[in-house]
Amino acid sequence: MGLDRCVPAMNRTVRFDPEDLKEHLDVLYRYALGATRNPDLAADIVQDTVVRAMERREQYRGDAPLQHWLMRIAHNMIVDSSRRSIREVVVEDVEEKWHDDTYTVDAEAIVERASTRAELLDALARLPFIYRSAVMLHDVEGLRASDVAAVHDISVPAAKQRLRRGRMAMVTALDQGHKRRIATKGVPMPCWDARQYVSDYLNGDLERATANIVEAHLAVCPTCPPLYAALVGVNNELGHLRDPNAVIDPGLEHRIRAIVET
Repeated sequence: MGLDRCVPAMNRTVRFDPEDLKEHLDVLYRYALGATRNPDLAADIVQDTVVRAMERREQYRGDAPLQHWLMRIAHNMIVDSSRRSIREVVVEDVEEKWHDDTYTVDAEAIVERASTRAELLDALARLPFIYRSAVMLHDVEGLRASDVAAVHDISVPAAKQRLRRGRMAMVTALDQGHKRRIATKGVPMPCWDARQYVSDYLNGDLERATANIVEAHLAVCPTCPPLYAALVGVNNELGHLRDPNAVIDPGLEHRIRAIVET
């Protein structure tokens, strides 16, 4: 009997060459970028995934392809870093709509929007992460439902449910986006782009050309001006928090100086 047969399968460690990680970097970045829509964060996640994989080489058993193991690490990191966005669709509400026999959409308008990369990414970004991830892994990267289940660490039926809900939410998000585009027709710059620039606009850090577009957007958009006014108001109030009478205790200052000067 070979020595390897004496070792329980669950305790075996399959070695991989660190060079093997390089061939999976592109798919990891695509997944992270699609999940976060933030190039800098996606790059950080890929780097941290590689570091974590190297730290945990002993934990790789070879019972799944290396790429799937890496994507599971990346998935967990994205979960840890993600926060719910107010732009996300509420999947429970979406499913309730789809249960209603009278609910329907303009299929032609939705397919037309989906053919535009920016619109498709915007709809993806409106999905809660677990559903966005399932759609990205299955429909973009071509993983099987069982592979999605392994990455998410859930059962196959649960993975199929996430995929089903994610696809329905995509259609609803595209439908809502279509209606939003009609309501904001003629408004310069998409709302999300304008809102990302607002902080720099407040600080006076935007180039004049970009600032002009933000100002034009605020002049005609039906939803952004109240948000901008609230940001300005809160920013002004924060400026009042500085208390010139709040000074460090002289005894504490003396002890700190003694530490620094030694």
